Amino acid sequence: MNNLARHPQLLQFAVLLVVFFILCFSIGPSENNILWRLPALLAGVPEMLNSAVEYAMFDWMPIQTFNVEIEDYEESALLMEVTRSMSRAVLFGIELIREILVGGQKTIVAFSSWDFVSENEWAFWPALPWTVVAGIGITLGYALSGRWLAILVGCATTYIAVFGQWVPAMETLSFVLVAAPASVLLGVILAVVAFKSRAFEAALMPLLNVAQTMPHFSYLVPVTVFFGVGDHAGAIATVIFATPPMIRLTLLGLKGVSPEVLEAGMMNGCNKVQLMLKVLIPTARHDILVGVNQVIMQCLAMAVIASFIGAKGLGFNLLLALNQLRIGQALELGICIVLIAVVLDKLSLGWANKQIDYFADLSFVERHKYSLLMAAILVVGVVLASIGSLIFKDGINYFYLIPHNQGLTTENFWQSGVDWMVDNWYSSLQAFNTGLIVNVLVPMKNAYLGMPVSATFVLVMGVGYIVGGLRSALVVGGLLLFIALTEWWDRALITAYMATFGVLVSVAIGTISGSLCAQNPIATKAMLLICDTFQTFPSFIYLIPVIMLFGVTDTSVLIAVIIYATIPATRYTLEGLSNVPQSLQDAGTMSGVSRFQRWIQIELPLAFPHIMLGINQTVVFALFMVIIGAMIGTDDLGQLILKSLSDEHGIGNGLMLGLCVAFIGLAVDQILRTWASERKKALGVA
Repeated sequence: MNNLARHPQLLQFAVLLVVFFILCFSIGPSENNILWRLPALLAGVPEMLNSAVEYAMFDWMPIQTFNVEIEDYEESALLMEVTRSMSRAVLFGIELIREILVGGQKTIVAFSSWDFVSENEWAFWPALPWTVVAGIGITLGYALSGRWLAILVGCATTYIAVFGQWVPAMETLSFVLVAAPASVLLGVILAVVAFKSRAFEAALMPLLNVAQTMPHFSYLVPVTVFFGVGDHAGAIATVIFATPPMIRLTLLGLKGVSPEVLEAGMMNGCNKVQLMLKVLIPTARHDILVGVNQVIMQCLAMAVIASFIGAKGLGFNLLLALNQLRIGQALELGICIVLIAVVLDKLSLGWANKQIDYFADLSFVERHKYSLLMAAILVVGVVLASIGSLIFKDGINYFYLIPHNQGLTTENFWQSGVDWMVDNWYSSLQAFNTGLIVNVLVPMKNAYLGMPVSATFVLVMGVGYIVGGLRSALVVGGLLLFIALTEWWDRALITAYMATFGVLVSVAIGTISGSLCAQNPIATKAMLLICDTFQTFPSFIYLIPVIMLFGVTDTSVLIAVIIYATIPATRYTLEGLSNVPQSLQDAGTMSGVSRFQRWIQIELPLAFPHIMLGINQTVVFALFMVIIGAMIGTDDLGQLILKSLSDEHGIGNGLMLGLCVAFIGLAVDQILRTWASERKKALGVA
């Protein structure tokens, strides 16, 4: 009773659970009972969206355009011409960079014709030798972060080249080198406008919240309708997906500029444009470059997903390998993708953390020593490639470009390992798989599907009210109402069940491992390094080992979810416990408490707000991975989103399904963020 008196919220939660279970047991399944399921009043919205998009793409504002193939004018909708022009511009940029890296003719054709290219054998854009790209990368790594990053870049590029994956790797890189700058530019422009206009910021923030909780696949559906399929469509989807973090971090950096710096700029006579370009943006440089790092990581993650709509590169080859169950080749490709992700992550972080001495008095050679070294590497690399063409006259020029799948391979080694595991572990893995599905997953799934909609609303809105009051309850209730009024409520419950299972296990693992590592500084650094490394992996990669071990089942998806979602749970627990003041820990020890009591009664309560933010990220990660897991077979919202990709009229369903997933994430985000904020106020650290 004393605990209930000190913590009245516990009594409120207990009453809420009693009401929830009473409703669950008293309301039986009935399609005509609105307490069981609400009518699908929004079921016609997807068709309305399809009709609106079809009208905009094919009938709205027709204009006369000249068709080169028929050499005559024809009528076409304005929006179609605009989107097709954007597609051509983006595709030209991708092909230009791609042909600089791996050679080709399409850029030359863009300024001439295929007839010209076929009549002139010299009309071919030669590739940069892989040694040149590797050398420039090594130099860049050394310039930004020293010899260890240079060694990492050298090992990564050599591995990719030697194993015959250079061409698809450069195709992926060309994709990122077009999408990332576009995302950065768009993000900075929108952040500057939001910084200048409070009204624009207020309108933009909810859109960013939705965009950052929408699953990857949902971006692909509208893009395929407006821009078609191929590299350009994937790049445009990537720009849309990667821009929100750039906006947030740029806005955070601009708001963090001290008033004294602004006053100094104004006192020196800066106008508004000069103040932005020469004072605010340079001062916010670190936050902006951290945003660039996030954009690059998002672009690479999306580059793999974009293979579903025809984007070339390692992601496309990985998708083919998984479809053919060539696990050995998939692992090889996965390692290449991870290496590119780690290298780009470390290079961009090195750029963000690089200190610039604006007052150094250096000579021309000292200022541009790395640029001059890169130019020398280019010359030496070209000379080596020329010598290689003589040495390897009848074979592969290893100093120039190793053709795709013509290098070394470990596919047979990995495949034999997979076969050995199947032969020796199959019965044990199947027993675990069957036991988990029969005894845990199916009962949990049935329990979720057996929840009446009224009971679900009472539970979720009740938690929102206890944690954050009436406003929080109305927000989560409104988000839930949208899902309940669609025809996919049961699918949403299945998505929620899978995410819940993944989050519970991830939080348990993350909290325990983070708490254990926080006791030792060396273990803390090692765990943060592991989290940093795993966080650079594109989410698609986590499916490879679980398919290898468990096949195409819910178990595979959930284990991938747990591995992926444990990262933020561990990191935030570790950081929260590490930030507990040492003086409070010493005071607890001097009071005679044991280490376990100190952890339970002092460290965890003080770190609780930070841990809650980690759980919030864990939920988002879990939702993303559940949706991506649809490609290996689930019956949740992700499966329907994946199906809408192959439906020419799937844009309505795709957008509505994406919003359903986003609103699940936003509802949890509202509760957890409010709870963390209230705890901060209670602890006096707000």
